[in-house]
Amino acid sequence: SITRSGVGRSVPSTFTTGYRYARMGYTTICNPSMPPLESRHTHEELNDTPMVDKATFPLLGDWWFVLEYIQRGAIDECASHVAWMIQSTKGYAIKIVNPGGVEAWGFGRNVRDLDDPVPNFGVTPREIVRSLCIVNRTLHLPHTIHVHTNLLGQPGNYATTIETMRCVEDLSVEGRPSIHITHCLFSAFKGSGWHDMRSGAEEIAKYVNSHSHVTMDVGQIVFTDTTTMTADGPWQYTLYEISGNKWVNHDVEAETGSGIVPFRYRRKSYVHAVMWSIGLELALLIDDPWRVYLTTDHPNGAPFTTYPRIISWLMSRKVRERVLERVNRRARARSLLPSIDREYTLREIAIATRAGQAKALGLRFKGHLGVGADADIAIYNIDPRRVDPSRSYREVRRAFEKAAYTIKGGQIVVRNGEVVKPVWGRTIWVDVRLNSPAEVSADMKRRFREYWTVEFENYIIPQDYLRGSLALKTEAEV
Repeated sequence: SITRSGVGRSVPSTFTTGYRYARMGYTTICNPSMPPLESRHTHEELNDTPMVDKATFPLLGDWWFVLEYIQRGAIDECASHVAWMIQSTKGYAIKIVNPGGVEAWGFGRNVRDLDDPVPNFGVTPREIVRSLCIVNRTLHLPHTIHVHTNLLGQPGNYATTIETMRCVEDLSVEGRPSIHITHCLFSAFKGSGWHDMRSGAEEIAKYVNSHSHVTMDVGQIVFTDTTTMTADGPWQYTLYEISGNKWVNHDVEAETGSGIVPFRYRRKSYVHAVMWSIGLELALLIDDPWRVYLTTDHPNGAPFTTYPRIISWLMSRKVRERVLERVNRRARARSLLPSIDREYTLREIAIATRAGQAKALGLRFKGHLGVGADADIAIYNIDPRRVDPSRSYREVRRAFEKAAYTIKGGQIVVRNGEVVKPVWGRTIWVDVRLNSPAEVSADMKRRFREYWTVEFENYIIPQDYLRGSLALKTEAEV
């Protein structure tokens, strides 16, 4: 065999991860949540993942330096230190998870809304989101801030999601996106509790359809076993209480936190069935496929290997109806899906899985076949002149499970769903050029002695540590 061994379903090992993506026709992936302190280990795993290009997003929303600078109103200093952090960790974008809530969780608390002050810092989630949005613009980063909203997974949180999008409306430049809401399914709940929890997808879709500064991904769930993992410690504790499953809670010094809980989504559960419906409602009710993207928040909603099944749901009302017939009866009665006729076209699937995501990420050499694009192409054994995806949904699913050809960098690497040529991808990161980088380093060295248990020199990831480095250069305004 020309492939390496590996294991795992919801969280496969590194080689298996790369092979499975390539077999389905994917050649670029993003790790959307990296504690800066653990960036070295993250890059070791990315280095060990073949077949795909990679990027990773450092968690910066509850980083102590960020909170201190926002508290003082020192946005330029905050921008300089965020730039240093992205350079040092070889990151790509600013990730914000439950802004303020992750820091509060270190004291057994959470934040209640966008205007609830963070313990010991006195700044609010609204100030964190707005400040980092300004920082993002100042640094000219290719992607917007990537936001996991407050109160994720709690009934009634759809209002917080809309208010989070609204709070950066005025920071959009020339109508371009200023915020990306990630795995929005989990942030689109109505209701006062689990007993009356229902979909807020329609309200969120109406807002997105009338405002150009927002992009989002769905985070679709699938009825299956999986493993949930997130920096949102309060949410993981809630999952532990709901499920009674094993729970891991982890604090990353001065930076962020994380939690892990194994979980099963059940079609006969009222809450789970409503969640399943919400994800599809978001994808189908938001008019522009360039602004809503197919994801499962792997592995939180489901393993990424379930993409073909989700694609068939988006392309076929008939198969959506078949699934609805088997879910919780009360959830079925409250679902908006029976009233939605829309079915994605193959073009819209290409946008939602490739072109739209590449555009949102600012990867100008990805997601198209024009001059200057990477020669990364997926070819599927499905003839749109012969196959009606609405009726032949099983054929659609089979086609997207195994690419007829995956071409990476101009080379055929997968044929008929089997890896025929193992290759190594690149790690894409942003090299932010500052006016005065020396000042950043001097300050960071002093603060490391105060806050961290590792040495400053051990924190920085050198470029030659990456297997195939691709730096995108930007010129900052500070």
